[in-house]
This record gives sequence, structure tokens and C-alpha cells, in this order.
Amino acid sequence: MNDNLTDKDRRDWKTFLESNDKVPNKDINNKEKKIFKSQSIDLHGCTLQEANAIVESLINKSFKEGTNKLTIVTGKGLHSKNEADPFVSKDLSILKYSVPEFIKNNNELMKKITDIKEADVKDGGSGAFYVYLKKLK
Repeated sequence: MNDNLTDKDRRDWKTFLESNDKVPNKDINNKEKKIFKSQSIDLHGCTLQEANAIVESLINKSFKEGTNKLTIVTGKGLHSKNEADPFVSKDLSILKYSVPEFIKNNNELMKKITDIKEADVKDGGSGAFYVYLKKLK
């Protein structure tokens, strides 16, 4: 480090010491994290039609209330009864893929949404997803 100060540095330092301005506390800004107003719903046991209706209602209601994060638990489809339907793939769960697809294909819902992401493991991992909502204007 250079111990020699320029005249400008000395003037700036003197001005700073003589001023009554407070230095902003950077630690305060770092402690502020975005706080999510969130809700969650578990769709285990719902049919696809029931789940879509519940999710649509929840998104509309939450948007009006100012909620900005939804956790939607669909499950992984490991225990679903889709094996009884010959037209449904045995490899795919019904809700896990269909509910997010329903949301993405609904233009009115997508106008209220900023992002859809897979949930963290603590919230259900691949058996759940997050819906981040826009702010009501």
C-alpha cells in the first residue's frame, strides 16, 4: 500500500472529517432481504380438473391480496392411480406436469406471474413448484 497521500486525498479527508454527514452503514443494507408474503397448497388427492380450478382460484386470490410467492405441492406421482387409465403414460404423474402446463397456457394467469420454478427440497423438491406473482398496480 502506498503511504504517500496526494494533496487531493488530504483535502478530501479533511473535508470528510469536518463534515457532519454520516457514513451509511452498509451492514444494514446487507441484512435487508426480500421478504415474501407466501402461501402454499397441497394438491395430493385432487383430480386434474380439481387441481387446475384450485390453482387458478389461488393465483387470482393471492394476486389481489398482494401475495408474491406460492408453493404448489403436486407430489411426484408415485402413488397416483393413473395406471388404471390406458391413455395416460405410466411414466408421468398427472399433476406434476399438467398443472404447470395449465398455468403456462392460461394467458390471464400468466399476466399475473413473473416466474415458475421447481421448489427447493425443503418445500417438496421435484414434487412441488413455486409461482412468483407480480405486484398489484
